[in-house]
Order: sequence, then structure tokens, then C-alpha cells
Amino acid sequence: MKENYNTSNRKLDHIRICLEEEVESDYSGFEDVKFVNNSLPEMDFNDIKTEIEFFGKKLSAPFLIASMTGGHPDTTEINRNLAAAVEEMGIGMGVGSQRAALEDESLKESFTVVREAAPKAFIYANIGIPQILEHGIEYAEKAVEMIDADALAIHLNFLQEVIQPEGDVNARNGLRAIREVCDALKVPVIVKETGGGISALVAEKLRDAGVDVIDVGGAGGTSWIGVEVYRTKDDVSKSIGYEFWDWGLPTAFSIVECKGYLPLIATGGIRSGLDVAKSVALGAEIGSAALPFLKAAIESAEEVLKLIEFFVRGLKIAMFLTGSRRVKDLREKQLIVHGRFKEYLEVKGVNVKKFCQSREG
Repeated sequence: MKENYNTSNRKLDHIRICLEEEVESDYSGFEDVKFVNNSLPEMDFNDIKTEIEFFGKKLSAPFLIASMTGGHPDTTEINRNLAAAVEEMGIGMGVGSQRAALEDESLKESFTVVREAAPKAFIYANIGIPQILEHGIEYAEKAVEMIDADALAIHLNFLQEVIQPEGDVNARNGLRAIREVCDALKVPVIVKETGGGISALVAEKLRDAGVDVIDVGGAGGTSWIGVEVYRTKDDVSKSIGYEFWDWGLPTAFSIVECKGYLPLIATGGIRSGLDVAKSVALGAEIGSAALPFLKAAIESAEEVLKLIEFFVRGLKIAMFLTGSRRVKDLREKQLIVHGRFKEYLEVKGVNVKKFCQSREG
């Protein structure tokens, strides 16, 4: 029971730290990507459609609230507020790691409240690869069943685990475990990074293992190794955590790495509708964010709703100012890239001029 207690209370540690401390990485890559303004978009702003279809469900915009919390009684109201807003806006969300509730059934309500408050929304379950390795497919199936999920996310967070005082650092046979889950589950499987980004090499392996979608989870948003820096009492771990705080592929880089292997969710430093638009232009199907919604979710569903509206309206404005009637049109628009992102493209051997030019016509 002590292990369950630690798993549950760790959730509150993470929430407190994310609310009170500076936990973000310094660069997502989106800072170095710009759209070319279209001074004559030749459309009515009110005719723009942000709707997309994702895993067979219609979303009002290509946006999700990313996995955040659950697993402690005090997180139940947070998830209820997130889910109520998601349901009203017609988008989707993921839950935090369900490990605590799988270990202790008394904590299930902090997750089941999501489906209760959002009966029609796209909801994905979430479990870590260390738990799949330890408990097998059963944990994956139970996670999906617990919230009647539309998909399962398997999160990869070894960057966090190596600093976390209670971290699980056994990564042997991870790909085999993912393949077994993909073969067994009846719902789609998302594999998501949690701040380190996913490379082309790993994306190819995930595709071949039967994964349906990659959430690139790049650097630029919450640094989970940074979160653990605030928790650890060990001076050596703390010093190493500071050194690796910004480790990983920035989100924009990871989108380019993974494009063409599988459909992509862009998470990591998405802080506005403009960032969502940039994600789509670079090759993602959808953008998602967690940290900006935490403070709002503690207050009320109404505050979450306002923040979703901020993201969606910003996306729509970006579409208007680039002459994009539909979300997919953003992929055809001219871009300007500079700084570290341009250097990355050049190192990868990408023809930057061709990458940036309009694909219309």
C-alpha cells in the first residue's frame, strides 16, 4: 500500500510544482517558424471551418487538452472541469497516468469522472511503458475500460524516470511490449513522448510495431525532468536534472522527424492557436497542451472553456490571415524559417527553400 500511497501523492506534488515553479523548457522551435501574411485572403472569416475528423470522431478544432492528472481524490474536480469544457467545445482530452487507480481502485473516480462529464468527447486513456512492461496487456485493457476510452496512449517518460526518486528505469523490451498491446487492443494506440521528442528512427519502429498515432511530446513545454528537480532531495540528481532540463528534440523539430511515418499529435510548448496552426503547417494532424489549462481547471470549467476559445480563435485567425478555408489548407501555405530551426533543417539535409515555399497550385 505504501507504493500506491506514493504514486497517488506524487500527483499532488506534480500539480503543486507546476503551479508554483518555473517548469518549462526554453525552446519549442515554433519561435523560428512564421507564416507569410496574405493581405487578400478572399474569404469571409465567418466561413472558415476548423472542424476535423480524428479516430472517427468529429472535433470542432484540431486541438486536445493533453494528459494532465488524476490518481488522487483532490484531482477529481480538475478532471471534471477539463472534461465538461471539452464536451461543450467539442474537442477531446487525455487523462493523466492511470497507474495509481490501477493499483488502488478507490482512486478510480478521479478518472471515471472524465467520461461522466464528457460522454461524447474523444477521450484517451494513458499508461506508462514501465507499467506495461511489469503488468502486461492487462493494464492497458483495464486503463481503456476504466474510462470507456476511444484510444490508449502509452507514454514514454524515461527522461523523467531517471531523476524521479521513485523512478523506474527498466526500458528493456519496450518495443515488444508496445507491439503486443497494438495487437491485442481493439482501440487505436497512441505512443506519446513527454518532453524528449521522438526521432525518425523511433517513429519508424513505432509504425512497424502497429502504432496508430505518434504524439511527438517534444521539448519546449513542461520539462518533467525539471519538475523532478524540485522533488528530489539528492544533490547529485538535482545537479544532473538542471543539466538535462532542456534535453530533447524541440517539438517543431520532432514533427519534421516523424512526418510521413504516422499521423501526429504535436505536444510540447503549444501555447496558442497560432502554435496549433504552425504544428499543422509542419505536418501534425492536431495540437495539444496541458500546462496552460492547469490553473484554469483548478478554478472552474468556465475558465477552461475561455482558454479553449482562446486557442480556437487564434487558430481561426491564423487560417484567415493565410487564406486557409480548412485546416488542411495550412499545409499548403508559405512559411519563413530562421534561427535554430533553419539550422536543424540544413543539418538534416532538407532543402529549406523548397520546404518553405507555397505548395498551392
